Amino acid sequence: MSAALIVLILIAVLAIVIVSMTVKIVPQARSGIVERFGKYRTTLSAGLNIVMPFVDKVRYVIDLREQVVSFPPQPVITEDNLVVSIDTVIYFQVTDPVAATYEIANYIQAIEQLTMTTLRNITGGMSLEHALTSRDQINSGLRGELDSATGKWGIRVNRVELKGIDPPPSIIDAMEQQMRAERNKRAAILTAEGERQSSILTAEGDKQSAILTAEGQRQAQILTAQADRQAQILRSQGEAQAIQTVFQAIHDGNPDQKLLSYQYLQMLPKIADGNNATTWIIPAELTKALGTLGGTIGSIPVDGGGSKTRVDLDADVVDDTGVDETATNEAVQEALDAAKAAENPATTAADVPPAPPAPEQPPQS
Repeated sequence: MSAALIVLILIAVLAIVIVSMTVKIVPQARSGIVERFGKYRTTLSAGLNIVMPFVDKVRYVIDLREQVVSFPPQPVITEDNLVVSIDTVIYFQVTDPVAATYEIANYIQAIEQLTMTTLRNITGGMSLEHALTSRDQINSGLRGELDSATGKWGIRVNRVELKGIDPPPSIIDAMEQQMRAERNKRAAILTAEGERQSSILTAEGDKQSAILTAEGQRQAQILTAQADRQAQILRSQGEAQAIQTVFQAIHDGNPDQKLLSYQYLQMLPKIADGNNATTWIIPAELTKALGTLGGTIGSIPVDGGGSKTRVDLDADVVDDTGVDETATNEAVQEALDAAKAAENPATTAADVPPAPPAPEQPPQS
């Protein structure tokens, strides 16, 4: 191989090296920090960039995308002197590559340490129960402190999340017992409330049932009283009509003292009837009626002109439904005439006045 070829090869290699040192390609969402003789010169943007070979050097390539960093659990003492382990997740983004390069040596480590100290400051003023129920408050407070502290580093903290808050095992057992007791208490309260509501509903139902029963009894008593009232009114009206009918019949028959005396005689067997009837009192009117009736009977002639109809005691009982009422009326009239003749007796049968003709009876329907 000749010297000219070797020189050409060296020139080609040198040209390639110079081109590679001159042309710099920066990926998207990244920035290149260029230093000239160890001093910051410029920031390369994404794309094709030209720098001075052997003079300028791309020191760092900074990622401008949002980054997620998860920190291991950190021990934190709460206000009630309990040690809990809290692990966090930080979402941050580099907004100034120059500041992130020259203001802080290692911004990842700086953010971790700052997160740990800030978290201890925030949770140190909270009790365990408050810390467990106030994650949003801790997240917002931690983000505000980190964002204000990392602003001069060219870093913006977008979000902070607590992955977990882990109390000691003994505290976890106590919390479980407390939770179990609280749930048992709530269950007892709900059971008692249910029994109370059930008792109230049962009592209300019994009350409504008693009210309805009393109302039904009241209505039944009212209806029974009204029925008794109507029955008494009807009985009174019936008795009044019966008395009026009897009274009218008595007036229409025009009875005399002898008929009343005869009725007194008919009542004597009824008065004496009974097993315990050892003593009975006869009214004075009955004695007087008997005296009058006796005097009258003594003056009745053999043939007083009374009714000639005699009752055959040995005859069979005949249904008189079809008996002629005219004959019956004539017999009644003859009996009345005989009674009048007995009141004024005659010496002979010729002196007895003839019986008046029987009044005509209206045809029976």
